[in-house]
Amino acid sequence: MSTHKQDHAQWSSSFGFVLAAVGSAVGLGNIWKFPYMVGESGGSAFVIAYLFCIALVGFPVLVAEWLIGRRGQKNPVNTFTDVAASEGKSSTWGIVGATGILGGFLILSFYSVIGGWALNYITKIGSGSFIGQNSESVGATFDAMLASAGTLTIWHTVFMALTALIVGIGVTRGIEMTAKILMPLLGLILFIIVGYNVVNGGFGEAVAYLFTPDLSKLTGSVMLAALGHAFFTLSIGMGIMIAYGSYLGREVNLLKTARTVVILDTVIALAAGLAIFPIIFSHGLDPSSGPGLIFVSLPIAFGSMTAGTIIGTLFFLLITFAALTSSISLLEPTVEFLEERTSMSRTVSTISASIVIWLLGVAALLSFNLWADFTIMGNGIFDALDKVTSKFLLPLTGLAGIIFFGWKMDQTAIQRELNLSGGTWQLWQIVVKFIAPIAIVAVFIATLMG
Repeated sequence: MSTHKQDHAQWSSSFGFVLAAVGSAVGLGNIWKFPYMVGESGGSAFVIAYLFCIALVGFPVLVAEWLIGRRGQKNPVNTFTDVAASEGKSSTWGIVGATGILGGFLILSFYSVIGGWALNYITKIGSGSFIGQNSESVGATFDAMLASAGTLTIWHTVFMALTALIVGIGVTRGIEMTAKILMPLLGLILFIIVGYNVVNGGFGEAVAYLFTPDLSKLTGSVMLAALGHAFFTLSIGMGIMIAYGSYLGREVNLLKTARTVVILDTVIALAAGLAIFPIIFSHGLDPSSGPGLIFVSLPIAFGSMTAGTIIGTLFFLLITFAALTSSISLLEPTVEFLEERTSMSRTVSTISASIVIWLLGVAALLSFNLWADFTIMGNGIFDALDKVTSKFLLPLTGLAGIIFFGWKMDQTAIQRELNLSGGTWQLWQIVVKFIAPIAIVAVFIATLMG
């Protein structure tokens, strides 16, 4: 039985909502993965292909989740159940909301571990630990961190506590206010690092790496990768945008707001490339070294460059801010669900959810050390959590959501709500009913086979 509280929170402004949504979208993947994908996959040609994929998949699914959330004004499970009932459809559609919440819940458990790494490196870089160090010693430092269950647990705990504190305070005073503070700071840090790079070398090479169009690199696999990133980058399929949509007023123009979020998300990701790759190229480092670049290669550069301690500290603050604005959005759907479906207050809901997620995160971090020999179908706990969410829960939840939106809801009412007409509405219908679902299926199959 639902014990839904009737006083449902609302964003205080459209600006605050946009920053919160962008903060959710801009995570660790955007800061490193997207710029790397651009450079390796065709430069500006890949960016154009990615934006095309965003328009066909990410954008309509984002709008769909916001609209469904705004209609329901409750947690993702109750929202899907109630909206389905109002459309004369089965209440079992509530399962879609449940899988979204579960996806975000599981992702946060290991995401918090990585956020803890970034926090740890703020202190390491800031104290000058990497000054004059070579690749072997910096690599040994990273390996030692992973081997220490105690160190990982401490920083995972600190990061999870920060996340819980922000979410526990509330939607407007916690999530929205944090986004209003951290997102401008994130932009400022990016501006400072990019400005430093313009003066100190490697910038021209980075610009060429990111923006020189090379159509020969746009293969089928690269296009699928662009399609997959377009789906995952906007925090869709996790219950997040349904929860965020539930705090929206009817006056917000969903299409214009989604466009703003997509543009800002892409601009920040490209700016991150201009913050990272000039440093990589000016120090002769490998731009394709994956996650190890952030925690091994870049610290080598920071330890040998002028003002490296300051720039390095700012960089890991940037990483931490990006991780934190995403982590609070991952926690929110679970907290909203507990607050509305139980008699627990928001504070108790936040603490309860955070403790369980923290415990799961401890199990994940132990897969790097004490539980390294324990595997689930050949994967450690950390990798298993990553794969079950990215390969199954997120694409299937996103697919079910867009099918519900395009095929089960009253399209005439949606047309009025989105204020679309004529050829624009017909194009929207084709994208929502056919192109987006087929594209998500393609991503799902490609991910399973990858």
